[in-house]
Amino acid sequence: MATVEGDQPRVRMLAFRFAGETGFYFQTGSIKEFSHQLENNPKAEACFYNSDGMIDSLVCVAGIVEFLTDTGMKEKAMVDRPFLKRFGLTADSPDLILFRISHGQAHYWTMENTLLPKEII
Repeated sequence: MATVEGDQPRVRMLAFRFAGETGFYFQTGSIKEFSHQLENNPKAEACFYNSDGMIDSLVCVAGIVEFLTDTGMKEKAMVDRPFLKRFGLTADSPDLILFRISHGQAHYWTMENTLLPKEII
């Protein structure tokens, strides 16, 4: 996922929680610079890469991050990601940050379409 800090792009590998009709969902901790970068500039882009033998593909999703405070979703995050407890996080912890990209633009890439103009899907 890419963010911006001042005028400097920042990227990191991030496991996403899930995707559905309402968006792409992620979690992080408030101690990380990442969460503060999103607070200061909620524009972000996520890239999902797939390597299947000789055929690589990716989908990039760019949009505005929405922070989520739903306790039920935080409880599910704790169940799905039990390692979060090792960091002292709980579903009630303000340090557990959930967010999603629900609106934006996406494009699909493969080596076969690499020389074609980007097509927004």
